[in-house]
Amino acid sequence: MILQSIQAALQNQKKQLGVLIDPDKFNLGLVSLFKTEKPDFILVGGSLLSKNIDDVISEIKTQTDLPVVIFPGNAMQISAKADAILFLSLISGRNPEFLIGNHVQAAPLLQQTDLEVIPTSYILVENGKTTAVEYMSNTRPIPADKTEILLATALAGQYLGHRLLYLEAGSGAQTVVTKTIIGEVKANLDIPIMVGGGIQTTEQLKAVYSAGADVAVLGTILENNATLLSDFLQVRNQFND
Repeated sequence: MILQSIQAALQNQKKQLGVLIDPDKFNLGLVSLFKTEKPDFILVGGSLLSKNIDDVISEIKTQTDLPVVIFPGNAMQISAKADAILFLSLISGRNPEFLIGNHVQAAPLLQQTDLEVIPTSYILVENGKTTAVEYMSNTRPIPADKTEILLATALAGQYLGHRLLYLEAGSGAQTVVTKTIIGEVKANLDIPIMVGGGIQTTEQLKAVYSAGADVAVLGTILENNATLLSDFLQVRNQFND
């Protein structure tokens, strides 16, 4: 089970690394690297897709035995070919479609699959530019300097019963979620913390881990240069030695 593996890593003070693949930017070269350069799991999803998510996940499954987790941009991004799905509630916004509407549409479809469904608080953090998630969800991120609002929002997600927290700066973000934000959330929550968006260098990855992130997620940087995966994995391994 994916959630159990994340929780076990947290208990053992081990860091994990996920790679986010946008089906419309599917890179077979990156996926082929997973045979030898292994992140902990692969996330698949995007804000707006033209490619069939089933086909992309099937291709990934032929190349690697790593767990595949759907990171859905909307209720239509469901595939029984994956291992799990993050059941995202965009609690930083006030758009009812991303708080409950999409979930109602997806629930009957999920019931027909064997997917592990992981209730996840999804919080957008201001990063210096308008991201695809912000535009497509019609919500505003929490300002990066409003740590008290962000922390209260994260706590609300935990009290609602969510099992993960995903802090999102956005695809191609100009800045990474700050160490202050990650540290405050880590000090006050019991659930695992995932951080994604804007991680472009190994130094940024080190900072995210050092601040308290349990899982870091890479996306755009590997779309542009898949060979950097080895360097990022070395950082994860250094933290786990």
